[in-house]
Amino acid sequence: MAKYIIDAHLPYYFSLWLGGEYVHVLDLDEQWTDTEIWDYAKNNKLTIVTKDTDFSDRILLSQPPPRVIHIKFGNMKMKEFHQSISSVWDEACKLSKKYKLVRIFKDRIECIN
Repeated sequence: MAKYIIDAHLPYYFSLWLGGEYVHVLDLDEQWTDTEIWDYAKNNKLTIVTKDTDFSDRILLSQPPPRVIHIKFGNMKMKEFHQSISSVWDEACKLSKKYKLVRIFKDRIECIN
C-alpha cells in the first residue's frame, strides 16, 4: 500500500521511489492541480514528496493529513540529486511520521510540528 505520493516535478524513474510504498502523480493524472494532489493525499493518508513551495506553505495553515516532505535542493544534476537525497531519505521518512513538514536541504533537515 502506498505511503508517499511523488509530485510531478520530481524524477519519475528514481530507484528510491520504486515499489508499492510510492505512487507518482504521473501515474494518476499528470494534469492534476496542487489541490487535487493535496486532496488525494489527504483521502489516501499519503505523504506528499515535492519540490513545490506551495505544499510547504499550505501545510503551515492546515492540520495534517497530509504530511509533506519538501526537497529544497535547488537545481542540480540528477546524479548529485540522487546522492544527496539517498543519504538522508530514510531519516526524512522517519521524521515525516512525527512532523507534519520535513524540509530537506543540502546540508540539513528541518522539521515543523
